[in-house]
Amino acid sequence: MLLAITSVEIQYFLIAAAFVAAAFYVGRILWRAFFSKTAAGCAKGCGGACGQLDVERLQATIEARAAREKATA
Repeated sequence: MLLAITSVEIQYFLIAAAFVAAAFYVGRILWRAFFSKTAAGCAKGCGGACGQLDVERLQATIEARAAREKATA
């Protein structure tokens, strides 16, 4: 006996498949954001320099800008 699948059952299957795919996608993003070992300080996980702060360079920039403002004032 052949199984007769109606169009409503196919629609339910496609909706369920889309829901499972979306849940997997969101779950993977959350997992990588909180538990990834390769992420370098940001959610992108690219390992680039954006996650690292160079405090000395930042302080030098602030001091240089303050000196310029003081010189023009």
